[in-house]
Amino acid sequence: MTNTGPVLETNRLILRLPRSEDFDRFAELHADERAARYIGGHVDRAAAWRRFLWQPGAWALQGFGMFAVIDRESGRWLGQMGPWRPEGWPGNEIGYSLHPDAWGHGYAVEAATAAIDWAFDTLGWQDIIHCIDPANHASKKVAERLGSRLLRTGPMPPPYGDRHAEIWGQTREQWMAHRAASPPRAPT
Repeated sequence: MTNTGPVLETNRLILRLPRSEDFDRFAELHADERAARYIGGHVDRAAAWRRFLWQPGAWALQGFGMFAVIDRESGRWLGQMGPWRPEGWPGNEIGYSLHPDAWGHGYAVEAATAAIDWAFDTLGWQDIIHCIDPANHASKKVAERLGSRLLRTGPMPPPYGDRHAEIWGQTREQWMAHRAASPPRAPT
């Protein structure tokens, strides 16, 4: 597969399609029991490879998927962020997962802002959601900072039907109002 597609840039980040050189850090994230607990659980490197292929596959078949989030200064892979809508999913998700060494730096909100703008502008989505484990307080804080609110709770679709999630989200109109009221600020 050629690695062509959109590239989004923020003050500190580049969001682009996943590349094979991103895999080592992706595998580290998915091997970390604490970091992977809310994204399907930790797995070994072979299983992480299969998960890694989900996003390039989504880009190839759907024309969108999560972006690789790259630190502009170092070129280091920080995580993945962006549109995600597998079969049976409860809505148009903007999902996110970051490597543990990228936590606490404001990267999630910065990358999600670019990804949400792109999803509304390019994909024409009229609403977005974030499926969040009820115990994932950090993810809920990100959703709140993005202007999303708790919409409902319920079981996830198969193969995650044994798990319940909080579905956070907002409409395009709510996003535009949030963006107008909260102009981008310099990261700290």
